[in-house]
Amino acid sequence: MATLADSFLADLDELSDNEAEIPEDNEVDAADMEEDIDGDLADLENLNYDDLDSVSKLQKTQRYIDIMQKVEEALQKGTDVSIQGVDLEDDPEYQLIVECNALSVDIENEIVIIHNFIRDKYRLKFPELESLVHHPIDYARVVKKIGNEMDLTLVDLEGLLPSAIIMVVSVTASTTTGKPLPEDVLSKTIEACDRALALDSAKKKVLDFVESRMGYIAPNLSTIVGSAVAAKLMGTAGGLVALAKMPACNVQLLGAKKKNLAGFSTATSQFRIGYIEQTEIFQTTPPPLRMRACRLLAAKSTLAARVDSIRGDPSGKTGRLFKDEIHKKIEKWQEPPPAKQPKPLPVPDSEPKKKRGGRRLRKMKERYAVTDMRKLANRMQFGVPEESSLGDGLGEGYGMLGQAGSGKLRVSVGPSKLAAKVAKRFKEKNYGSSGATSGLTSSLAFTPVQGIELTNPQAHAHQLGSGTQSTYFSEIGVFSKIKRT
Repeated sequence: MATLADSFLADLDELSDNEAEIPEDNEVDAADMEEDIDGDLADLENLNYDDLDSVSKLQKTQRYIDIMQKVEEALQKGTDVSIQGVDLEDDPEYQLIVECNALSVDIENEIVIIHNFIRDKYRLKFPELESLVHHPIDYARVVKKIGNEMDLTLVDLEGLLPSAIIMVVSVTASTTTGKPLPEDVLSKTIEACDRALALDSAKKKVLDFVESRMGYIAPNLSTIVGSAVAAKLMGTAGGLVALAKMPACNVQLLGAKKKNLAGFSTATSQFRIGYIEQTEIFQTTPPPLRMRACRLLAAKSTLAARVDSIRGDPSGKTGRLFKDEIHKKIEKWQEPPPAKQPKPLPVPDSEPKKKRGGRRLRKMKERYAVTDMRKLANRMQFGVPEESSLGDGLGEGYGMLGQAGSGKLRVSVGPSKLAAKVAKRFKEKNYGSSGATSGLTSSLAFTPVQGIELTNPQAHAHQLGSGTQSTYFSEIGVFSKIKRT
């Protein structure tokens, strides 16, 4: 039976065998990597950047020639749609559209390569131009137009660039440090410009063909953004399936160009907007709401592309519903906020409110009733001046108090029930001492009702402990009986 030490030794032997095998595999991988690196370096050495044909090879490929020939034949035929019963994946027209989308992406990449070639060559003549004109096609047109001319006042750039950029280019060219190009370099640069413009025209043909078939391939997307914009979105994204997999925030940026304002205001310029700005909905939206409309269009276009990618609605009904929803939302955004309505007053009650009656209400009315004296003071006799407290009409007027013709010889003040009730409450309160039998306790109590009273502190303490009792208090010349409860 194997011991623990023998098992450890066996494990060590297995580890050593594995370590011996690993370097062999690593040597094979390293050899493959060295071969790949050598191959890449050989390709880079064979690549001649001075030769345009070694840089741009797309136009000479058989795939490019075949696709462009099919596109031209399809454009000459017209807009004949495929048979509706055929599956979309098996339709040769759809296969050609997919190839056109892939070719448009390759054309874009090829234009970028040629643009870098032109910049490298023309940088010796006008190094500041590449920072002023960013778009590759515009840059190629301007380079072809300027050529080797040093005085840009003799070159008409109208129609190639905006007027503000033309002014900045002219001013910058007058102070540039560049020098005229040699004839061979200039000819290669002009040839590269012609090739870039030819690729751009080929791309436009491909997009025109895809646009003519958009009603069949992507009916819902074409309903929302139009056939032209739908074709551009599909061409830039690389096909309908690639567009359907793309999030809406990226669809909004498809076709966006880097804008050079040349120091001018950015208040009216729209950034981060691509082909979506060419749609009819975007152009008819007020400028303050265009960014919101752009995001909404991108979101609905993504949903429509996903519906079209699975052939969910060939009739385009979903696209029309999305378009109506977009119009309703934009109209809702333009509505003014609701005006604040004035709060109406409550409807007055025609019937008198029911008031509580009974003994308590009658007593309250009697207490707060207007006295005869106040009634006379509130009245005035016609043609007779009233007396006042300060005389000559100054101070408080007395009205008909004390005047002849009032019907009363004398107005006597009747007993006030309210005053009697207040006096009774004051009388019931205990104004005596605290009841402690100490040497400082006094039997005299001062009350606002009867003045000085003689009280018995012990009787008062006994009264608090026994409940209801009757006690007689004597005052100088006055006797009163108070009942405490």
